[in-house]
Amino acid sequence: METLTPVVETDVLIVGAGPAGATAAALLSTYGIANVVLNKYAGVSNTPRAHITNQRGVEVLRDLGLEGEVTKNATPQHLMGEHVYATSLAGQELGRLRTWYTHPHFKAEHDLASPTSVCDLPQHVLEPILVNAAASRGSSVRFNTELLTFTQDDDGVTALVRDRLTGQEYGIRSKYLIGADGGNSTVAAQAGLPLVGRMGLGGSINVVFEADLTRFVEHRPGDMYWFVQPGVGHDGNGIGVLRMVRPWTKWVGVWGYDVDAGRPSLTEEDGVRIAHQLIGDDQVPVKVESISIWAVNDVYATDNMAGRVICVGDAVHRHSPMNGLGSNTSIQDSYNLCWKLAMVLRGEAGPSLLDSYRDERLPVAKQIVQRAKRSDGLMPPIFMALRLPPASGARELRDALDALLRPTAEGAQRRQEFDAALRATIMCFNTHGVETNQHYTSGAIVPDGTPEQPAPRDEEIYHFASTRPGRHLPHVWLTKDQQRVSTFDLCGRGRFTLLTGVGGAAWREAAGRVAERLGVPVRVHSIGRGCDFEDSYGDYRALSEVAEDGALLVRPDHMVAWRSATAADDPEAALSAALGRILGLTTKE
Repeated sequence: METLTPVVETDVLIVGAGPAGATAAALLSTYGIANVVLNKYAGVSNTPRAHITNQRGVEVLRDLGLEGEVTKNATPQHLMGEHVYATSLAGQELGRLRTWYTHPHFKAEHDLASPTSVCDLPQHVLEPILVNAAASRGSSVRFNTELLTFTQDDDGVTALVRDRLTGQEYGIRSKYLIGADGGNSTVAAQAGLPLVGRMGLGGSINVVFEADLTRFVEHRPGDMYWFVQPGVGHDGNGIGVLRMVRPWTKWVGVWGYDVDAGRPSLTEEDGVRIAHQLIGDDQVPVKVESISIWAVNDVYATDNMAGRVICVGDAVHRHSPMNGLGSNTSIQDSYNLCWKLAMVLRGEAGPSLLDSYRDERLPVAKQIVQRAKRSDGLMPPIFMALRLPPASGARELRDALDALLRPTAEGAQRRQEFDAALRATIMCFNTHGVETNQHYTSGAIVPDGTPEQPAPRDEEIYHFASTRPGRHLPHVWLTKDQQRVSTFDLCGRGRFTLLTGVGGAAWREAAGRVAERLGVPVRVHSIGRGCDFEDSYGDYRALSEVAEDGALLVRPDHMVAWRSATAADDPEAALSAALGRILGLTTKE
């Protein structure tokens, strides 16, 4: 490997073209950074797999200019929310939840948090959007190409790869390598990244099939339907799921298997049987498209970097699908990393800026894995409330459901317990705060010395808008030429942004001089009466936490990097010191 002569050279080699890798490629190419993407398979994902795309995920796609394609191809929020618990799709209903923030209370909070909306965008639809964007903007995407091994030195990484069509092996030399190669990451393993947790905690079967189920669901539209049935699942009892892929004709049926009994061998007939079991009507025509097997994992890395090798996505956090956090967190890993890589590669920042990726994203990975695990634990109480023993059969389930209906004191107690257990599962879906309340502490954030204000409500459940350095810039609607504009759209696109107000002329002048001195572009927008953007609703004044002559410095990933509550005695010196500290630079004379 040491004597390998690379035949390809690039700035960044990205291993994997799933949501994390394809996002990284699209971002780097948008920022003008040369990159090569390896995908060991012949194409993008051919199954739906991940599907929930939350507000933060859509924000990244919006910043990439892809939100229009997302909206066109996704199932919108209003068709996602009615989650029905029943014995089957055609069977007895046991209760319903309004999920994905479709309850009027949560819908208002959801709409206030972002200019984007949660949607259902299956992975096999999302990946082509990202890969096409990356390729059209300059990425070299190499399908049927796998990483074999790599070595790194002080100046870069040399990778040995194989063309799986021809068998040819050749070298790729890059300045940095991004490991986005999923839950069995070759990159993470070869880099020696430490992982904690367990793999293969439970087995699941996915049956992708076509069936027109309109008559069962159009009056209760949702993207997931949950069924209590005899079988393998939580503690020997079965939770079956019908997951919508396309309303209302394409679905994924999810069922469990006993991992201790070994990997099952399934036929198309088995797929039809599972689909009919979940539907509850074996007269519905079903066409099976594919059957796959997957395991529930509970793993996160305690380091995501080794020298010039940096891992994103499932390579460093693996968990159950609960809460829909997987692909969204993977996309945001790349969003956090790629502007930093771009600035380091262009010489606008020192290499120490990359250390902030570790400091900022490791806590997020740990949080989402632990959240998904806790959410998995919310399902067994449903069976406990029904008084169902492990591995119950159809008769035991029928008797338990009959007991749930009896007008007796015991029946009332069971109903109370069951309803409470069912309502508690809302935390498998509605964790708005987990999605939106990232709070970074790193060298790429400059504290302003103010005491931290605790959130007034549970930060896992509720969005908390704050401009405290390390928080996401709050979204509010402004106006320009009578048109609404989100604060989100004033920032991003790979550049720092300084937001100021009516009395902020000195900040604008300072930003121009600092940008020239440091060689780092900084756009400036004023917000307020008579400014670049009007605060027509007064919402920015209420949330900005700075005076009209203060300023917010917003990073390319929409995180607040630094703020000055009021005018500074020397705004140029204050801004220069903050930006230089963030980027690991000294002022260029």
